[in-house]
Parts: sequence; C-alpha cells; structure tokens
Amino acid sequence: MVRVTERADGTDRRAALRTAAALAAVAGAAAAGCTPKAASPRPATAREPTGSPATRGPAPGPRGFPGLPVQISHSPRGRPEVALTFHGQGDPATAHTLLAEAERAGARVTVLAVGSWLDAHPRLARRVLDGGHDLGNHTLNHRDLNALPEAAAYAEITGCADRLRRLTGGIGNWFRPSRARRASPLVARLARRAGYPHVLSYDVDSLDFTSPGAPAVVRAVAAGARAGSVVSLHFGYADTVAALPAVLDDLHRRGLRAVTTTELLT
Repeated sequence: MVRVTERADGTDRRAALRTAAALAAVAGAAAAGCTPKAASPRPATAREPTGSPATRGPAPGPRGFPGLPVQISHSPRGRPEVALTFHGQGDPATAHTLLAEAERAGARVTVLAVGSWLDAHPRLARRVLDGGHDLGNHTLNHRDLNALPEAAAYAEITGCADRLRRLTGGIGNWFRPSRARRASPLVARLARRAGYPHVLSYDVDSLDFTSPGAPAVVRAVAAGARAGSVVSLHFGYADTVAALPAVLDDLHRRGLRAVTTTELLT
C-alpha cells in the first residue's frame, strides 16, 4: 500500500509530496518441514470479495438466515461449497500463515476469535476482514461456556462482541461457544440476546487441536467434508499449518469451493 503525505512550508506555498512503499510480510510456516507453495497459484476456489481492503466497510452486523435452525452445523443449500472455520487464538504467526495460504488458493475462511486473543493482537481483526474472510465471536476467555452461570456466560459472549465492535465497527454474523460443539439452550438464548440469531456449530471436526500430525488432519477433513459442510479447524497448531495446502488441494480436486460461512448460507 502506498501512502502519500503532504507538508506545507511557511515560505513556500507549493505542497511537497512524499511517497513511501510499505512491504507486507507473512510469518513463516510454524511447522517444521512445511514447504512454501509454488509460485503459480491454484485456480480461485471462492468468490472474490467486492472492494479493496481500503474501500470495504466495517464488519457486517449479525443477520438472520430464514429457514435455517438456531444452531447451524451445515448448509442445506446444495451448492458445491464448504466453510473452513478457525477457532481464533494461539500464536499469531500461524494465523498470518494460514490466512495467506488460503488467499493464495483463492479460498475464504471464517475466523471465530477469542476476545482476549484480540486484546493481545488487535491488528488481526482487520487483517481477517481485509482478506475477505468472516470474523465472529468465540467468547472472551474461551471458558467452558455451557457450564457457566447465566451472568458469567452472557459476559463471555458480550465481552468478545464488545472487542469486535471496537476493532471493526460490528460484532460479525457468527457466534460459536467455547469448549463445546453445540450451545446449551441457555447459551443459545444468551447469544440471541447479545445479537447473534444463530449459533455456528460444524459437521466435520478435523481434530487438529489434538496434534495428530498433518496427514491425519488432511484425512479427517477429506473423509467428512462434502457440499455444505462446516469444518472445525484451529489457529495456533503446527499440524494445521502443514495440512492446509493439502486440504485445499483435495477440496479443489473434488470441485468444492472454500467460502466464508456467510457465503455458504446465503
């Protein structure tokens, strides 16, 4: 991105223009033995976002999807698309690497961010959105949400929503409970009160958080993902970094596009 600045001289009325080029660097792969992708990119597998990072607006506000249940684990739309969803916490270097890898493949993903992680790495909120990805709520402190008393659970949801609003101008479309595949009835009601009409679950668990090795992550996603699937993955794990290129290659070979959850369900 090139930024032009203007300075006025008191004795010279002509404006002096200076330009400086900013270089974007992507963190290196977090996994040992993870090789960079070849220079020629794969064909795009997702719809391109409209507008440049500079012109795209704030994170979208929550929206309802008529005809879909409160808790969503997959799309009934029937299109050859899947949503790769990432639990957002851990080493930010892996987040940068995974986002860059997805973008090289023309893929768009969904990041469910932990609020305390955003406190520590606030620039990642805009990084996600400026890449054309979805950004949503994965609670403030990643506690066992379904086991918390009502007031504490609500504070976890709204605490993360507050961070998203402050950093992006909106709370995002999606909420996913922490430490649970599905929300309890109470948590689902609290999420709706906080402004989230739906709770985002998933139908494919990569189990990458167990560090089973990259090949096992690839096999788990390949075995479960089909048109309409929502896949659970995580930032912060070397196996996920190493597995993502092969996951995207497998989806592409099978004619499945990796899109944001909002695209999947629209």
